Amino acid sequence: MPTLNALVQRLDRVNDDQKKPLINAIINQLAAQDYQGRLSPSFVAECCQQFRVSTLEFALAGLPIAACYALTPVSHFNVGAIAIGTSGTFYFGANQEFAHDAIQQTLHAEQSAIGHAWLAGESRLTDIVVNYTPCGHCRQFMNELNSAADLHIHLPHCQHQPLHHYLPDAFGPKDLQIEQLLFDRTRQAFLPQGDPLIQAAIEAAAYAYAPYSSAYSGVALQCGERIITGRYAENAAFNPSFLPLQSALNFQRLNGWQTDPITRVVLAEKVAVLSSRAITASLAKQLFNLEIDYFSL
Repeated sequence: MPTLNALVQRLDRVNDDQKKPLINAIINQLAAQDYQGRLSPSFVAECCQQFRVSTLEFALAGLPIAACYALTPVSHFNVGAIAIGTSGTFYFGANQEFAHDAIQQTLHAEQSAIGHAWLAGESRLTDIVVNYTPCGHCRQFMNELNSAADLHIHLPHCQHQPLHHYLPDAFGPKDLQIEQLLFDRTRQAFLPQGDPLIQAAIEAAAYAYAPYSSAYSGVALQCGERIITGRYAENAAFNPSFLPLQSALNFQRLNGWQTDPITRVVLAEKVAVLSSRAITASLAKQLFNLEIDYFSL
């Protein structure tokens, strides 16, 4: 993965944007918070007042910066997204690709921003701002949200469109009688056990979203002294799902925690009709040359 220095260089190049003073303010704020890719409601409000822009104009200006977090060794095409929570927090996201592994390992920018907000504890999203029109995969993924009926999509060339403008006559969780939706906080009754990293993976699995398969799974990464977790989120259409290792790596990247190497990967998973074990092991081997520790729940 690119280092933080490489990310800083990307951010510096964004200064060519016509909204240079606003872009500089965002970059300076990110630098002050060690490149954690989220912006507080107070900072957003302060900038909107200072630069006389609306919240949406501010978000659109921030998209090139969000795209700097992209990892695109395959396509070389960077997509940036911002998920706005009911708290008013802006959560950055960007597409991430992994060379030398299956294309199914790819994470889309909208998924990245949504996953970032989910792991950060946001309860509901109001808006998704993205620099390119969402693909069908992402439209279906967004339809799983507890705010899907009210979610608005904003593009540089088209704002204030409801999700279902892009996904008419949608098939979703209600068609399968699913009532608890993505971002509804529900916990599986998994008991803590094992060492701290295994316990962290189990806790992540407990908050996974797997209403279709019950294959609740979570990943914990040992990254220096820090433990980073990720959790699984699946979809009524099945394929646009969010794998637990991608969830953890996305959160690591968007929080600027890339200076320490990952030395251990734990996957905790409930035994079910589906499993993330093989695909997780493949990416862990390819990225870190590590065998995963697998813990069956």
